[in-house]
Amino acid sequence: MDLSSHEREVTRVATTIRVQAGRGGPVRIDKGGVSHFVPVPGDPREHAAAIDASRFRRVLAIDPERRICVAEPGVTFAELVPRTLEHGLVPAVVPELEDISLGGAVAGCSIESSSYRYGGFHDGCLEYEVISGDGEIVTCSAEKDPLLFDMIHGSYGTLGVLSRITFKLVQAKRFVRMQYRHFDGFDAFHAAMAERCRVGDFEFIDGIVHGPRSFVLCLGAFVDEAPFTSNYRWLDVYYKSTLGRTEDYLTTPDYFFRYDAECHWLSRTVPGLETRPVRWLVGRHVLGSRNLIRWSKRLDRVLGMKQRPDVVCDVFVPQRNFSAFYEWYARDFDFWPLWVVPYRMPRPYPWIRESHAKHRDELWIDCAVYGKPNDDPLVDGSEVLEQKTYELGGVKTLISRNHYSENRFWEIYDRERYEAAKRRLDPHGVFPGLYEKCHRVRKS
Repeated sequence: MDLSSHEREVTRVATTIRVQAGRGGPVRIDKGGVSHFVPVPGDPREHAAAIDASRFRRVLAIDPERRICVAEPGVTFAELVPRTLEHGLVPAVVPELEDISLGGAVAGCSIESSSYRYGGFHDGCLEYEVISGDGEIVTCSAEKDPLLFDMIHGSYGTLGVLSRITFKLVQAKRFVRMQYRHFDGFDAFHAAMAERCRVGDFEFIDGIVHGPRSFVLCLGAFVDEAPFTSNYRWLDVYYKSTLGRTEDYLTTPDYFFRYDAECHWLSRTVPGLETRPVRWLVGRHVLGSRNLIRWSKRLDRVLGMKQRPDVVCDVFVPQRNFSAFYEWYARDFDFWPLWVVPYRMPRPYPWIRESHAKHRDELWIDCAVYGKPNDDPLVDGSEVLEQKTYELGGVKTLISRNHYSENRFWEIYDRERYEAAKRRLDPHGVFPGLYEKCHRVRKS
């Protein structure tokens, strides 16, 4: 493994951080590419001084025998998967959007349909190299400095700059065979999903709730051969295909990024973009998470004319409270499709305060709400969803709009452990704190 280029880049970033620390003022980490924080008009973080970490884009080593990969955090999963597939291997968890980076997956809690087995991408990580707020190079693992290792996950770039990640790989095949099992009621759908998670006879499990009487359980398994393959990169829409199909075959990369063309179903907010004629004409230029996110940023001024942006949010609800959450969601929130992903927490995460989820289940359910209009002047749907998740002992990802008071926030997140990690890695506050970063100025 030739680390000379990597070490030079680490030295450059560390020097930049030390200089910026002397200047004071707010900073942000510029990873290059697109940010997966939900756009908020007038976000003041855009005006903070940038720490340029955009050159951390190399796969440093793949060890097929040990099934381990070492890579820099700016490598995207779309770049990584073809490299590891050459060895018949993939990361245990591959997030569904092509431009999600390895570092973003660690810092921002990425999951996918293999998460019922493996948890989040970070649960397969073995070691992190981090550049601290003092410009020091810190290496941590579960054995070496476990506090820092545990707290990097879900820190959203507030503790330091990730510069190298070592993580596990699992065996894979060229294709994925999909089975779609259809249900017209929640109870049968929920029971079938729980049973498949218990038995573990599929590599991939997720679900799409198209409406209160239309549930699809999506079950995937690696296969060596495929009688046909479907393509959802241009003219056809993946999530719509699950309504009519009972079986499908995709190449392994196309399976991993099956939601990317639409950014799940956000493309439907553009009139006509789910129709074949429009997709044929302009799809190459506007489809895909990279394009859609960039267009959303270009339309920041238009978004600013709204009272508030649409609801785009993932919430994790303990399995035992999933039925209660769904009953409330169908009755009061009423937005479809709803993406449902079972998620196994291999062990209690130290960044969650024990008193918040003291009865937590090992299996959680990620309920992903993507694009609910939020223009009711009397009710902020984002805040309502946040409150219901808290009531049910759940946890919300922080890439969306956040409404917590500081006291409520630290009822969920473990302040003592976070501040201990902050003192170790960023004692002078070069990077914003977790609460400060994730609670931006916004219109109410």
